[in-house]
Amino acid sequence: MQQLTEREAVDRVWSAAARAGHPRLAAALRAMAERMAAELRRTHGIRYVHGCYSLGDDQLWGVMRARKGGDHTLAAVKSIRVARPDGAPIYIICDNLSANTTPAIWAKRNKVELVLTSTSASWANPIEAQFGPLRSFTMANSNYPNHSVLAREMQAYLRWRNANARHPDVLAAQRRERARIRTNANNAGADHGQGQPDHGPR
Repeated sequence: MQQLTEREAVDRVWSAAARAGHPRLAAALRAMAERMAAELRRTHGIRYVHGCYSLGDDQLWGVMRARKGGDHTLAAVKSIRVARPDGAPIYIICDNLSANTTPAIWAKRNKVELVLTSTSASWANPIEAQFGPLRSFTMANSNYPNHSVLAREMQAYLRWRNANARHPDVLAAQRRERARIRTNANNAGADHGQGQPDHGPR
C-alpha cells in the first residue's frame, strides 16, 4: 500500500478533479496544496514569539526566540519596565509556566508583580486575543524561506498595528465595560451564596 503525504494526497485529488472537469474545485485544491508547504516542511525548526502587550495604550511588541527560557522571560519583563520608566507599579499577566517565574526576584525589586494565570487558563491572558491577528497577518497562507524573513514581516506588522492602535476613548470604554462585567459577576456570586448552609471554616 502506497503511503502518501498530505500534500501528495491533495495533488492527486487536484489531478483527478481536473480530469473530471471541475475547474473551480481543482483550482481550490491546488491553492490549498500551495499553502500547505509552510506547515508540512519545517526545515528550519520552530520559533517562539515572546510578546508583550500594554493593555492601557493598546501597544504590542515582541521578538522571536529559538527556545523558551527564563532568561528570555526576564528580558521581556525588563522591556516592559523600560516602557514604563516612571517607577509606577506594573502588573504583568503571564502563563503559569516555570520559566515565567524566573524573573520573580528582579521583578520584586523593580515594582513589578507577576500575575500567573491558572493552569490550563492561558486564554484568560489579554495578550492571547492579540496573537490571532498576528498569525493571520504574518503567518497564514505563508511560505517564508526562513525565520529571518518571518521575523521582519512580524516586526513590520507590529509597527503598522501600533501606529493604528485603538482610540483612547475606545480603550476607556472597554475598561469601563470590563469593570461592569466584573462587578456583575461578583454580585451574582454573592447572591448565589445567600441562603447556603454554613459548613464551618474551610
